Amino acid sequence: MNTEHTKQNATRAIALIDVNNFYVSCERVFRPKLRNKPVVVLSNNDGCVISRSVEAKALGIAMAAPWFQIKKFAEQEGVTAFSSNYALYADMSNRVMSILRQFSPAQEIYSIDEAFLDLTEFRHLDLTQYAQKLRQTVLQGTDLPVCVGIGRSKTLAKLANHQAKQHAVLNGVCNFNNMSIAEVDQQLRGIPINHVWGIGRRLAKDMQAMDLMQKSPITTAYDLKMSNPAAMRKKFNVVMEKTVRELNGTTCLELEQIRGPHQQILSTRSFGNTVRDLKNLEEAVTLLTTRAGEKLRQRQLYSGEVYVYIRTSPYRSQHHHYENGLRLPLHTATNSTLQLVQTALIALRQIYRPGYDYIKAGVSLGKLATVTTQQQDLFHTSTTHEKSSRLMQTMDHINRKMGRATIKLASEGLQKKQPWRMKQDMKSPSYTTRWDELLEVD
Repeated sequence: MNTEHTKQNATRAIALIDVNNFYVSCERVFRPKLRNKPVVVLSNNDGCVISRSVEAKALGIAMAAPWFQIKKFAEQEGVTAFSSNYALYADMSNRVMSILRQFSPAQEIYSIDEAFLDLTEFRHLDLTQYAQKLRQTVLQGTDLPVCVGIGRSKTLAKLANHQAKQHAVLNGVCNFNNMSIAEVDQQLRGIPINHVWGIGRRLAKDMQAMDLMQKSPITTAYDLKMSNPAAMRKKFNVVMEKTVRELNGTTCLELEQIRGPHQQILSTRSFGNTVRDLKNLEEAVTLLTTRAGEKLRQRQLYSGEVYVYIRTSPYRSQHHHYENGLRLPLHTATNSTLQLVQTALIALRQIYRPGYDYIKAGVSLGKLATVTTQQQDLFHTSTTHEKSSRLMQTMDHINRKMGRATIKLASEGLQKKQPWRMKQDMKSPSYTTRWDELLEVD
């Protein structure tokens, strides 16, 4: 039989590129001696493990393992731990995404370490070799290792990427489009159902237990592929039906190159230590609002309302627990940090109650609008708007060039050590975003 007739109809070629163990890999870029050694990165306030090297996984360190529980074991096994360095990770992510854009103009940035590329227009090339060239280019430009999965749909591309990570023989690239249908099915038989995009452990248990006239329980990606799409939609929802169809090679989920408008921008923080006095809370809320304002301007959006909330630990007794929030509208939608912080502090002062040990605060910016949909009020003047816009542009430019918080509002506080700051006892320098923390070579 001519194997060409059993090849999948590669009318679409979608690639998913994923940086391996992203946070850990970012740390290793600047500390190459840590390669092939166990490394973990911790969550906010050094709480739990959120990224592990292959060597750390081999030691049995689980994702989300509380650091205080495994710290002694990790030290005994020579594990190097880092506090989260989000400024570094975000900058390295931007560099990766910029390189990926060179390989296809159709790109969807799915997360900080993942992106889809539509390679359909490059089918005249050997896409496996093209993906290897992509890997080498990213490695040369950032020193970050990536894996590439290629399929006829986003769901298949995700699973192909999973296989590229699991099997060293694939050398970081798994191209389902270059396999026969039988070969792809064989790959899917070895993938547990909870590894399929959008299906977690809880949903996987429900699928294994249900009866949809299956000859056997749905335990693998192949089982789901062979299920009845209409029945899956009736039992679950239309998303599940699309997943089944995507596993069969029908593209149901297109790349989102232009995302719809955000509904809100959220900035929250758990404090390194409990906070009682209003001044420290004001400093924390100022920082959170400043970060949210930066995101607004990056996305060229304006906010029409500010929501602020504070709370104590939920594990305290009823008499010692307090949480509250307040939403205040803005007369005119804005992305000016000055106006946003002014409103946020007004809200904070109204909900603050003395005598409580606060552990977390958050700021949410809502009623978002673009420059074309921004509604002005009767007293708005273009001169005022232009001055505010130029001020924010200058502030952002200086902070991008000289390092975050080079220029900040006085209400954020000037002390280097503030009780509400996150615990980051093991944070690496911001090698790529601060002049005073550049890597030094002896």
